[in-house]
Amino acid sequence: MLKKSLIAAILSIYAASVWADEASLKKAVEAAYPKMSVESVVKTPYAGLYEVYMNGQIVYTDEKFSFLIAEGHLVDSKTKKDVTGDRMADLSKIDFSALPLDQAIKVVKGNGSRKMAVFSDPDCPFCKRLEQNELSNITDVTIYTFLMPLEQLHPDAANKSKAIWCAVDRAKAWQDWALNSQLPKKTANCDVPLEKVATLARKLGVTSTPTIFFADGKRMLGAYPAAEIEKALVPSPKK
Repeated sequence: MLKKSLIAAILSIYAASVWADEASLKKAVEAAYPKMSVESVVKTPYAGLYEVYMNGQIVYTDEKFSFLIAEGHLVDSKTKKDVTGDRMADLSKIDFSALPLDQAIKVVKGNGSRKMAVFSDPDCPFCKRLEQNELSNITDVTIYTFLMPLEQLHPDAANKSKAIWCAVDRAKAWQDWALNSQLPKKTANCDVPLEKVATLARKLGVTSTPTIFFADGKRMLGAYPAAEIEKALVPSPKK
């Protein structure tokens, strides 16, 4: 959600001089909203609009910075392409190869040639729905699950995460819990990387579960259908 100050600016009109280039416009936006991080400003091919990527969201303005359009998607009327959605997918990409996979539960299905990572809360109903209804229908994939208990919503999720992580076979323990709601009967004491995963989540801008990342760096929020996940999975290299 955008901050109230930004939402209120949608219909606000500012008396300002003309900024003809992206760099000057970036400075103007930063001056108006000093507490917000403006990561990029790019001119679009639509009616003189400029795309401003700030605080993890896209807003639009003109070269005069006379208005802001927030919480809306720009759609190409001819192609029906969601321009904003596609740009957000690109701007929110991560470096998948940089993920600390030793902090995740590794589940290999089939030949495991395709890769994806999921930030999941053991007590999140949508995470279970993803595992039971969608991921169970996908094969030839390696899934790295980062346990991310949202304790404000699910007070016992951290305890379940510890039990699963410290199981003799944590991959089996995760599958038993996600698919059948069965926790391991015996667990040992071990170091659980919950704080490290929480730090990683903040760095990547992960605020909800499930959040999925694919090998090309793109992210997907929520329990999308298996068919959509299949489309997003990077194909395995041809031999």
